[in-house]
Amino acid sequence: MQRRQFVGAGLTLVGAGTLGMRPSFAQEKRIVVMNWGGDWNARTVKHIEEPLLERNGWTIARELGEQPPRLTKIIAERRLPRGTVDIAHLGEAEAYTLQVNEALEKLDYSRIPNAATMVPSMKRDYFLPWLYSGWELVYNPEKITDPVTAYADMWNPKYAGKIGVMDSNYGNAMQTASIVASGKMNDFEGAKKALLDWKKAVQPKVYPSHQQAQAAIQSDDIWMLANYRARGLQWAKDGTKVAVVYPKEGAIYQVFGAVMPARVINKDGAYTYLNALLDPGALANLCADNFYTPTVTSVNLSGEIGAKISLTPAQTAALHYADQDYWAKNITAWLGWWKKEFLTS
Repeated sequence: MQRRQFVGAGLTLVGAGTLGMRPSFAQEKRIVVMNWGGDWNARTVKHIEEPLLERNGWTIARELGEQPPRLTKIIAERRLPRGTVDIAHLGEAEAYTLQVNEALEKLDYSRIPNAATMVPSMKRDYFLPWLYSGWELVYNPEKITDPVTAYADMWNPKYAGKIGVMDSNYGNAMQTASIVASGKMNDFEGAKKALLDWKKAVQPKVYPSHQQAQAAIQSDDIWMLANYRARGLQWAKDGTKVAVVYPKEGAIYQVFGAVMPARVINKDGAYTYLNALLDPGALANLCADNFYTPTVTSVNLSGEIGAKISLTPAQTAALHYADQDYWAKNITAWLGWWKKEFLTS
């Protein structure tokens, strides 16, 4: 499957005085990993880090938080003799941004044997693709009884006050608005108008993360939002009353994975970590838990789980892929507008 879901940069470098301070004594069996927090990290620990690495003598030092600080730190450290991070979990968009900023180590796939069955078109020499999912529609079928078929349904005034959006996924939200406006992902002016119209007619409620959005659906504070198919399936498994619908406009495709910063200290540890991410048995357990699709064909996801997460040929053909260069050059403007105009106006 082809993929090109990229978001760009324009990052402010901060905290340079504390960079390059990693202790040299902790290089051998210690891996510093930057990742999201919450249940994403909890599942990574449960299925990958604890059984495959920590039980085998590795110490994982975790730096958890949102993506922008990760990019800022890696770019800031790229010119230093020593870095402080071995692995960073990112979306493919952010990985591309770091690559064009010459901030990543080139990956040697011969040192990642579990990548042997990765879909060849997905391999990047700067980014190890790990999991992917489509950006779809998640709603409470007990509250919304009309058929839900399209992103545009979130713009229906009858759902005013009952639509959610996540600040942490502003890029997907703006791309969704762009698609609603013109059918294209890169229509900045169309997205801005669509979002302002949405705000006026629907008053969408903004949540910082997936966890808060799920709580809002559980409490009936909202009835519908766009999110990854994987997240909707997770919530349904947790007992949340939701259904997941592939939008007729075509879903936005998103890949998640890991990178090795250019100033990586423990390269052996970093490669050990990357190989663990693609362990077939661990990935089968992880994907049965989080409903993302793995990037390697060695993972057995037959049966109910596979049926739930798999896209049909028609859905695959309708996916939206953003132009990576466009996003690398323009995401700063999109983020600035989102923060200054959509969230505060």
